[in-house]
Amino acid sequence: MESYALALVSALWLGILTSISPCPLATNIAAISYVSKRVGNPRMVLVSGLLYMLGRTLAYFTVALIVVAGLSSIPSIANFLQQYMNAIIGPVLILAGLLLVGIIPLPSFGSGISAGFQKKIDKLGISGSLLLGAVFALAFCPVSAALFFGSLIPLSLQHQSVFAMPMLYGIGTALPVAAFAFILAFSANRLSSAFNFLGFAEIWMRRITAVVFFAVGLYYTVNFTF
Repeated sequence: MESYALALVSALWLGILTSISPCPLATNIAAISYVSKRVGNPRMVLVSGLLYMLGRTLAYFTVALIVVAGLSSIPSIANFLQQYMNAIIGPVLILAGLLLVGIIPLPSFGSGISAGFQKKIDKLGISGSLLLGAVFALAFCPVSAALFFGSLIPLSLQHQSVFAMPMLYGIGTALPVAAFAFILAFSANRLSSAFNFLGFAEIWMRRITAVVFFAVGLYYTVNFTF
C-alpha cells in the first residue's frame, strides 16, 4: 500500500517536472502569452489558461490510458510484464536518469505556433485554448517524452494503474500552467520573475529526480535484473 501511494506521488511529481522542463515550459509560456493577447479581460485570460491546462491534462491522460490499458489487455504482453516488469524497470529508470541530467544528449525542437494553426484557434474563440493545450501536449519534446514513456508508463504498468497515475500525471502537468495563467491574468509584471525562478528550480528538481531514478534503478537492476 505504501509503495502504491509513493507511486501516485511520483506520478504527480513527474507531471510537474514535465511541465516545467525547458521545452514544455517555453511552450506553455508562448501559448498562454498568445492567449492573453487575444483576450483583454483578465478573468477571461484566466479561463483561457484553465482551458489550456485542461487540454494538456486530457491529452496526457488519454495517451497514457490508451498505452497502459492496451498493453495490459493483451494476454501475451500482460503475462510478460507480470514476469519481467521488475527486471525491466531498473534499466529504464537508469536510462531516464541519464536523459534528465543530459549525459545522453537529446535534440531540441522549436515550439512556435504556425500561422495556419493560429487561424484555426482564432476561429474557435476562447474554446480554442482547449485544443491548443491538447496539441502542444502531444507535441512531445525529448525530455517530456522520456519522462512520459520512460517513467510514467512503466510505473503505471508496474502497479497496473490504468486511471489514477495517468490522471495524476496530467494534473501535475497542469499545475504550473494554472499558476502562470493566474499570474498573467492578475499580475503580468511578475511573470518574468516567476519564469526565472522556475527555470532555476527546474534544474535542481531534474537533478534530484535523476538521482532518485539512479538509486531506484540500481536497486531494481541489482535485485531483479541480474
